[in-house]
Amino acid sequence: MGTGLRDDHRASGTRAGQSHPSVTASSPGRISRSSEESVNGFEGVGAVARSLGVSVRTLHHWHRCGVAVPSGRTSNGYRMYSEADVARLQRVVLFRDLGVPLQRIPGLLDAGSAQRRAELESRRVELAERILRLQDVDRAVERLLAAEEHGVLVPVPEQPRVFGAQWDPDWPGQARELWGESVQWAQYAERSAARTEADWHAVSVSLQESTDAAAEALRAGVLPGSTEAGAVAEQHRVAMSEYFHCTHSMQVVLARSYVTEPGFRAYYEQAAPGLAVWLQLAIEANARNHGVDPGTARWE
Repeated sequence: MGTGLRDDHRASGTRAGQSHPSVTASSPGRISRSSEESVNGFEGVGAVARSLGVSVRTLHHWHRCGVAVPSGRTSNGYRMYSEADVARLQRVVLFRDLGVPLQRIPGLLDAGSAQRRAELESRRVELAERILRLQDVDRAVERLLAAEEHGVLVPVPEQPRVFGAQWDPDWPGQARELWGESVQWAQYAERSAARTEADWHAVSVSLQESTDAAAEALRAGVLPGSTEAGAVAEQHRVAMSEYFHCTHSMQVVLARSYVTEPGFRAYYEQAAPGLAVWLQLAIEANARNHGVDPGTARWE
């Protein structure tokens, strides 16, 4: 018995015994040609995938999920799609591209206008929320790029107010020249991108407080290596870790520069004469107490 898809030998002029592609009444139908051919109005899975701009694997997945089931198969088991199947797949692709979850698409294909409209309105709300999130991400990326380039994102006229009168706007640029390829500069830029002027002011105050504590300890005659000096050294390390993760070994390396580099030395000497050397000794002693040999300390 035929279904209308089987060619009649007499109508087609095909002689008895001649091979002819056909679809039987069984479900799914069987077609005795390659899956790439067009047979009796059926298209092979590869051709359909190309026409829709999707992969064959995607069509297989949709078949397994019951989203779009092909009406026929070749004798070799390849999926074959009718014109109606392709029309359904075109709608599946449309709703997928609109972001409708795959599991909700089959219901929409047979839904009335009200249900489809409700789904589309829901999609618009979700898209608006996603657009806002993406705009936030875009602004975050823009700030990170700027921080990678400039370090501090506080406007130059506002920097003395935020960082203190001793602040030099050239310092971030100089730091980038020295450490721009380091992990620490990356951490510094990432933190800078997320900080407000108030955040930076708090960081600056924390570092200044560590300097003041060191100067006070020096004037009080606190000896490097003592418990009090160790607490001061830790306060300094914690303050520095607001800029980038600062280990005890890295702190020792920084402390060397406080003595050898004129800019750093002048900053600490202004706070208290002899402070640069005292702070270096306190940091080195504290590092020993944490298992770090100052003689072999390195930038990590």
